[in-house]
Amino acid sequence: MSRHRKSPGARPSHAGKPAGGRSSASQVRLYGRHAVLAALANPERRPIRLYVTHEAAAGLQVPPRLELLYGSSDDLKRLVPEGAPHQGMVLETAPLDSPHLTDVLAAAGESGGPIVVLDQVTDPHNIGAMLRSAAAFGAIALVTQDRHAPPETGALAKAASGCLELVPWVRVVNLARALEEIAEAGFWRIGLDGRATRTLAAVLGNCRPCLVMGAEGEGLRPNVVEHCDELAKLP
Repeated sequence: MSRHRKSPGARPSHAGKPAGGRSSASQVRLYGRHAVLAALANPERRPIRLYVTHEAAAGLQVPPRLELLYGSSDDLKRLVPEGAPHQGMVLETAPLDSPHLTDVLAAAGESGGPIVVLDQVTDPHNIGAMLRSAAAFGAIALVTQDRHAPPETGALAKAASGCLELVPWVRVVNLARALEEIAEAGFWRIGLDGRATRTLAAVLGNCRPCLVMGAEGEGLRPNVVEHCDELAKLP
């Protein structure tokens, strides 16, 4: 693998192939074209180095001072989980900082989209899918409890297909307290539950919704249900 640190007049120099496995605890490795390009375009990101094939690097615009390491597809395979589709790009970066819920609510003001709250959803692929849906519906934030949600990983970012960089992901210590703060900001908290008597369409009306969804299989915890204004189901 060849190394190239972005600086005026810099030329690639030869370096050894990367050791496989994981980045350090203070870093994450994102892979896949959508996830990597979105991360590079996010001013909140602190990218460290980009592993890339020569084919994937064609026409690529990268931030100044980002270290580039060129290698083959097989080189990059050693940096990601087995079978993961890296698409010629692996970005080593610091994880995104979790914004404060108070700041997100203040920035949204009286306008903006819904808030999505997830109660103990643990599958990173489901978090990624929810980030995609949240971005599509213009959600102002995705809120999870810090202790019962997966950390930022390459698999999660790949599933989010770039939307990890678009939707603020707020991690809170106490989900019930967060729901109280969300209500004080003027949101109507709607818990999604298949046993509810009314549909989501009937409940929404003209409210400013906060959609609360439960874990895979178990659904919403009783304490979270108590902090919802209404329950609704999908037909």
